Amino acid sequence: MKQYINEYISSVERIMRSSDKQHEQYTKLLREFEMKIAYFQHERLIHLIVTVLFALLEMSAIYVILVSPNLGAIIFSIMFLVLLVPYVMHYYFLENSVQKMYKMRDKIIEQLEELADKA
Repeated sequence: MKQYINEYISSVERIMRSSDKQHEQYTKLLREFEMKIAYFQHERLIHLIVTVLFALLEMSAIYVILVSPNLGAIIFSIMFLVLLVPYVMHYYFLENSVQKMYKMRDKIIEQLEELADKA
């Protein structure tokens, strides 16, 4: 997913930097871009739910360790922590990418308005 998002953002940035800008091309780009933002927002929501679930499981395992320490709870706590860290990192990436896409969308709209004024 990271590679897909990075490649997509790079391709849109290339289009935005190009000197050959046409109103129709930007209208199409905006429509597609808003659809991709919706997909990535959905992906971000799913990862938020999974991340919160693993955080709750980790907190529950820590609580069990504090109440009645045993090897099973410690093993589960370590397993949840090992899974939680990459989920948090991936969610952080998704969040930042979607925020960047919001700013890019604003720039696309700005350029679209400039092209409309020139026409």
